[in-house]
Amino acid sequence: MVRRPSPLPPPAAPARRGSAATADDTVDGDEGSGVILPLPTAVGSAPGSRGRARGRSGGQDAGEGPGSEPDGAARGASGAGPDAPPADDIEPVEQPVGLLAVWRASRARRKALRAEVRRFTVRQRRRRALWVSAIGAILVVAGVTAAVAYSPLFAVERVRVVGAVQLDAGGVEAALASQLGTPLPLVDEAAIQDTLSDFPFVQSYTLEARPPHELVVRIVERTPIGAIASASGYSVVDAAGVVLAASTEPPAGEPVLDVRGGVDGDAFAAVGRVMRALPASIGDQVTAVSATSAFDVTLTLTSSSRVVWGSAEESAMKARVLETVMAARPADTVTEYDVSSPDAVVIR
Repeated sequence: MVRRPSPLPPPAAPARRGSAATADDTVDGDEGSGVILPLPTAVGSAPGSRGRARGRSGGQDAGEGPGSEPDGAARGASGAGPDAPPADDIEPVEQPVGLLAVWRASRARRKALRAEVRRFTVRQRRRRALWVSAIGAILVVAGVTAAVAYSPLFAVERVRVVGAVQLDAGGVEAALASQLGTPLPLVDEAAIQDTLSDFPFVQSYTLEARPPHELVVRIVERTPIGAIASASGYSVVDAAGVVLAASTEPPAGEPVLDVRGGVDGDAFAAVGRVMRALPASIGDQVTAVSATSAFDVTLTLTSSSRVVWGSAEESAMKARVLETVMAARPADTVTEYDVSSPDAVVIR
């Protein structure tokens, strides 16, 4: 005899949240009957007690699903209605900001920034103010000084010539009279140079302004070494061959130069070096100088004695030796001094 299997009980519906029974709350009864009996609710518990406990602990039960509803008692305690969202989910409503408020805030920010900049740069600004004041004072002083210096308060009222021996200082001062009345910083140096070039004895010069009204001209004169005879007379020249004066007769106090090759030759250059090396005590006794080359310079003294000089090498030493020898043996007692070799002087 075949037994028919008993039909299975229908699946139990899942218990809703808040109900007093769950799928585990079954009664150990007849398993085959499939009857699920709800458990009695605990004394003092309420359907919303689990929700309140979760709200206090900040958690969520494992059985709470995404569709669970918030506890009604909690909503009632917060004063919201049953459909109101939680207090944490309420977003503040943004109020519109006007252009005037934005402009005022921007201006206040700029003022604050300027105040901070001024506070932190006060030392730098003071230093800059000191520099500007100092530079301004210097510029003012320089401007006033320039204005006074270029004014008639510092005009030339006197020209004084210093260093003129063979030149007539008064004649030079009269020639420079065109500078009178000119402010000292505006003295025309080119005009002064043109004027002094008319005086052959002027070798060089310097200008010195002495405020408030004096202009000093310091002159270095050319030193004549002798006179060269020519068809037209005699020309007084210096060591560079510059003609300082001309006359038809031999000039007094100047030796006559007999030099082969003229002023442009080596012989004349050697004569010039020898004459410039002579001390005044010997130079005043020289009446004539002759040279056919740069190595045979010969001097003639007033006593008609001769000095064989030779070349212009070691002229300073030869001059000292000759001066010593002439002091021991005067020229009127000697016919010839040979100093061409200063280490071995020959006297005849």
